[in-house]
Amino acid sequence: MKKIFTIMAFAAALISAAPANAQIKFGLKGGLNVTNMSLSSDVIAKSNQTGFFVGPTVKVTLPIVGLGVDAAALYDQREAELGEGSDKETLTQKNINIPVNLRYGIGLGSMASVYFAAGPQFGFNVGSKNLFDGNFKMKDSNFSVNVGAGVSLVNHVEIGFTYNIACGKTGEMNIWDAVSDQVISKKSARMNAWQISAAYYF
Repeated sequence: MKKIFTIMAFAAALISAAPANAQIKFGLKGGLNVTNMSLSSDVIAKSNQTGFFVGPTVKVTLPIVGLGVDAAALYDQREAELGEGSDKETLTQKNINIPVNLRYGIGLGSMASVYFAAGPQFGFNVGSKNLFDGNFKMKDSNFSVNVGAGVSLVNHVEIGFTYNIACGKTGEMNIWDAVSDQVISKKSARMNAWQISAAYYF
């Protein structure tokens, strides 16, 4: 919990350091995840699953033409289906994610603009850490990078598309030997995601 407050304080300090003539808008953001979990297919079958995210967001438009910063505190849920047949189980990751993005916008007139955004994201596990009968352990925290683009409409609505890239493992799975009934190796997994989002700024 201390880490969450530390990152949120960092984001707040970054925003408060913006020039006095910068424009600051607060809003609400939500969207869908399509998770792509990287785990060796010769270990266990897996498939993509959908998830969602929602939370408050803030956007700062700097006086330098086109430049800005946005940040958010999002409840993020991602799923991946592991196993086959009767052994199939849905692995769910529940995080509080704090993305902080540098953005560049190109105006398309007074009613719309296109933006490109990229930046780090800090995630903190708020769900179960031991899954798949205790054989899969989620990390307490994770770091990832967002790369995306979108469109801003009538100065209030934004529709965005983002690829979230996990930097380092999201979790680790025990691989058992069927004969000795012992753990013989550990396989790390990453949960990347395609995201589509909608935000409304007041």
